[in-house]
Amino acid sequence: MSALSRFIFTLTAIFLLALSHVVSGVEPEIVINIERNGDAFIVDTKFDLPVPLRTAWEVLTDFDNMTGILSNLTSSKIVRRDGKILYVAQEGLARFGILSYAFASEREIRLEPMKRILARQITGNAERFESELELTQSGSATRVHYRAEVVPDSGLARTFGGRFIKHEVEEQFTAMAAEMMRRNAR
Repeated sequence: MSALSRFIFTLTAIFLLALSHVVSGVEPEIVINIERNGDAFIVDTKFDLPVPLRTAWEVLTDFDNMTGILSNLTSSKIVRRDGKILYVAQEGLARFGILSYAFASEREIRLEPMKRILARQITGNAERFESELELTQSGSATRVHYRAEVVPDSGLARTFGGRFIKHEVEEQFTAMAAEMMRRNAR
């Protein structure tokens, strides 16, 4: 290999190494669509992360440690297990501008390991909450596709519902994505 070839090879390697550090620190582009259907808000969210599917799954299902991941949670615990079904109780305070909203819920979480998480509110502040989160591996990245149907419990919540829900979904998935990246870097 000539001196010029070695020089070009070295520059290319340095560039690719530097690029990998830049890419790994980039926040994901979280695409969130909210539509209203009567009293319900329909959420459709997608994003890709440069982490293994297993890392994404571990963060998304770490309910007992979720208060360390999501800043709006004050309590999160698995209260019962029944095979691949978990019952999770969470409490917290969501903020939107000058408004804040205390919440509490218990949800039934159905796990299809490394593929899908189905959630249904049993008790809580919303009239109805159901969601589905699907994970797929695409090369070295993981695609997250989240869909939810939320019926708020009050007129005030319905008035600000779409913007508030979008804000909360973005905040929560940004925090979970950061935790996935942190765990993947270990």
